[in-house]
Parts: sequence; structure tokens; C-alpha cells
Amino acid sequence: MADYTITAALFTIGSDYLIVLTGGDHPHIGDVTTSSSTQGIQTVKYPSHDGRFHKDDFLSDRIAQKLAGKVPGSLTILAGVHVDGISKSQIAVAAPMADALADQIKQWLIDHPNQSTAPKYYSNDQKPS
Repeated sequence: MADYTITAALFTIGSDYLIVLTGGDHPHIGDVTTSSSTQGIQTVKYPSHDGRFHKDDFLSDRIAQKLAGKVPGSLTILAGVHVDGISKSQIAVAAPMADALADQIKQWLIDHPNQSTAPKYYSNDQKPS
């Protein structure tokens, strides 16, 4: 939309999910957003070239909120979208593009239920032999 693209690559890692959200003229990693059933959404922003922090959490937090409770394990989103000389109309379509990607991912999760098994741990009185 508005002369740029945002893409999401989804990776299943056991019961956890990784989404790599990139686009624009200069894809990068601007932030890392995480969530799980026991923790709310948390974001770490990386500094940009001029010392300010990237604003990709606008996209990653939005997607994390829409996917909350939809994955059995943790959710990690790496996000980095940069459009040179971004216009107000390009900024305005970022949210609808993120929403559309979140909807596609939600449908994929429904169509492809996670098949991972739970890990086995030693009890407190057991030790490796």
C-alpha cells in the first residue's frame, strides 16, 4: 500500500513463534517485541543512526496484541521497516498493513495447530545419570 510493502515471515520453534517483520526501502531490526502467557508485551527498541530510537514497535506491539493468547508458547517479533522520506499517507497505511498481516497469521495458526510436545524435566530429587 502507498508504494511500499511490509512482509512477515513466521517461524515455528517448538511451541514458540518468531515473526520477522520487515519492509520499506531499508529493512532492519529496529526492535524486539515479546510476549507469553505469563508475561505481557515487552519491547526493546534499538537506537537508529541519529541516536533516536526506532519506532517499529508501533507495528510489532500492534501485531503482538492481536496474537496474544493465540500461540501456546512465547511470541517474539523482530521488526524493522524504513521508508525513505515517509509521507503522512504512508504512515497512515502502516497500521492497516500490520492488522492485515496479523489477521493472516491468526488464520495460519488456526489452520496449522502447533504439534509440539512438552519437554521433560528432571524432578527436584532427580539428577542426570
